[in-house]
Amino acid sequence: MDTEELTKLLEPEVNTLGYELVDLEARLGGRDGLVRLFIDSEDGITLDDCERVSHQVSALLDVEDPIPGHYVLEVSSPGVNRRLRRPEDYGRFVGERVKVELRVPREDGRRRFTGRLTTVDAEEFAVEVDGVTHRLRFDEVEKARLAPEIKV
Repeated sequence: MDTEELTKLLEPEVNTLGYELVDLEARLGGRDGLVRLFIDSEDGITLDDCERVSHQVSALLDVEDPIPGHYVLEVSSPGVNRRLRRPEDYGRFVGERVKVELRVPREDGRRRFTGRLTTVDAEEFAVEVDGVTHRLRFDEVEKARLAPEIKV
């Protein structure tokens, strides 16, 4: 079972508990597998939330048995550098600083953008970098994360 299929199996269960499955990482096969879930809610995530989701998801995985062999299940919050996967994720964080990497460099050779997320629509979003707005399509994105400025 690949990561996409595992997400389709687990996301409804996580949603039923009142949480959003922000991301799922899986390293399956080999001797020791790993399934890592990143969850969130409007109120944030506590250790009790992670424990609740872990117990429920673990029970589902025991019944469905989609993963051959031994694996470790980890559940945590997405953290301050949370990944952006869906257009809704981008929409939620308009105004925030983001780091975007494209699958293929643009005509000017640029592949990485770190700046302020300014607008989002169904097909694309805009990132302002040093006063210049770059329109990027979701299908161009290899990965995108929040990149908050940490002030000391």
